[in-house]
Amino acid sequence: MNRVPAEGLVKIPGGTLITRSPEEGRALAFEIARHTIHNIQPDLDVLQGGRHDYSTTPHDLIAASEVVAIEFQTIAAANNYWR
Repeated sequence: MNRVPAEGLVKIPGGTLITRSPEEGRALAFEIARHTIHNIQPDLDVLQGGRHDYSTTPHDLIAASEVVAIEFQTIAAANNYWR
């Protein structure tokens, strides 16, 4: 199996949700979403084999955006909305 490397299987990259800015928080949200997918499907061949299907379907792209938005909402709350 062509597996995701161990560093790609962490749940919270860097071990914290605290960021210095909303921009860093948004970047962390994308990173967490990617790591979540890798934890669900660690076989890169399977993951990449299905990419064409979900990367060209509007509903799947919207669903992926929703995952990132939820992660960002969680990070924003953890950062007290960067007050």
